[in-house]
Amino acid sequence: MNGKSSVDVNNISFKNRIGYGVGDFASNLIFTGFAFFLVYFYTDIVNIPAAIVGTVMLVSRLFDGVSDIIMGVIVDRTKSRFGKARPWLLWMAIPFGISAALVFFVPESDSLTLQIAYIFITYNLVSLFYTAINIPYGVLNSLITNNPYQRSLLNIARAFMANAGVIVVGQLVMPLVAFFGGGKEGWQYAFIVLSIISAVLFLITFLSSQENVTAQNHKQHDLKPALGALVHNKYWWLALLFGTLFFVVIGLTFNTPVYYGKYILNDPSTIGTLILCLIVPQFPTLFLMPNIVKRWGKRLTCQFGLICLVVSYLLIQIDPYHSDLVFASTIIKGIGLAPLIGSFFAILADTVEYGEWKTGLRTEGLVYSAGSFGSKVGIGLGTAMVGWVLGAGGYVGSEAVQGDSAITAILAVSIWYPLVVTLLTFIILCFYQLDKIFPTILKELENRKRAS
Repeated sequence: MNGKSSVDVNNISFKNRIGYGVGDFASNLIFTGFAFFLVYFYTDIVNIPAAIVGTVMLVSRLFDGVSDIIMGVIVDRTKSRFGKARPWLLWMAIPFGISAALVFFVPESDSLTLQIAYIFITYNLVSLFYTAINIPYGVLNSLITNNPYQRSLLNIARAFMANAGVIVVGQLVMPLVAFFGGGKEGWQYAFIVLSIISAVLFLITFLSSQENVTAQNHKQHDLKPALGALVHNKYWWLALLFGTLFFVVIGLTFNTPVYYGKYILNDPSTIGTLILCLIVPQFPTLFLMPNIVKRWGKRLTCQFGLICLVVSYLLIQIDPYHSDLVFASTIIKGIGLAPLIGSFFAILADTVEYGEWKTGLRTEGLVYSAGSFGSKVGIGLGTAMVGWVLGAGGYVGSEAVQGDSAITAILAVSIWYPLVVTLLTFIILCFYQLDKIFPTILKELENRKRAS
């Protein structure tokens, strides 16, 4: 039973919005935990060279991106009493949790090759299960409602809960590691706890969500015409490019606070403060977003966020070693991230209707998975850039003091590289005009359904 008839897709309840958003809390307990701490764990706890870590991350993300496409096709072809996206949350919650914990059990060995092999295998294993649960979770947005405003509310709830997860990770991981004795074992037990919580939360999302939207044509489409429809969806291409560039910024932003606090501000205790400054300002911004999106549309809302990011990067360059200025800059950055995180997946969902209107084919799974491919490649590239630039700068993990070139490298991946990518992202969004024609598209699709 999915209870479609009992749900008003034009008025999704607050309870159901939060229930959907909890899934991103679950994702970010692991995803953000990896983003903030995994590169550091590999370089400073396991002592793997930074450049090797960056390369492993990028190669793994490319594999992960290919699995996204495959998973999108699988979701579009899934038939169950729970729907086509929702059941994957039930099936994959526990495997995802187990695989996430295994990442931190890198064996003690004199063989660097063995350790790299273990890192590659376990990181790709958790990425595979993450794909199998996160692609359906993202697709679920377009199946809960086709109302663009309600989708924005769902994504704002998702972003709100995601940020709550980020705060929990940012404030809880280091104390948990210390509580469990520190060292590698402390990290292992800390992520066992986070993995269990994540699996339980995904099950809660499964129980509190419903699929309510059906395609104009219920016929299952072959892969070739579905891919053809995707290729001709110009707004999907723009969303893909926007997402790839934006997530490069995310990859750079989330991987650098631990290095910035430890080596630029020379105070590891500021790491948690940097994370708070990045995340806490997003909450009030997300509360304002429903009215902002309603008045400005998704494109202008995202461009406002990008302008805030540019201001933050210019401000910090006045004195990148002054902690108060760095905190103020990070707060502005957090305000800018909220509109982008809160709108990207809603933009991607809107390209589903555009593709259906343009080609007659509705392929939520393929649209979302291909978009997710871009986001994962972006994060992988951003993460790899951190490793490569630190490696080129002569960064040595676990060293108390880094050389001048390593300090310059940390500043580059924290400020200069994300500034350039942010400016490119702003330019790409100038070509996105779907907000203007979307109401007409929805009306015409509804007329087609009635006629058929």
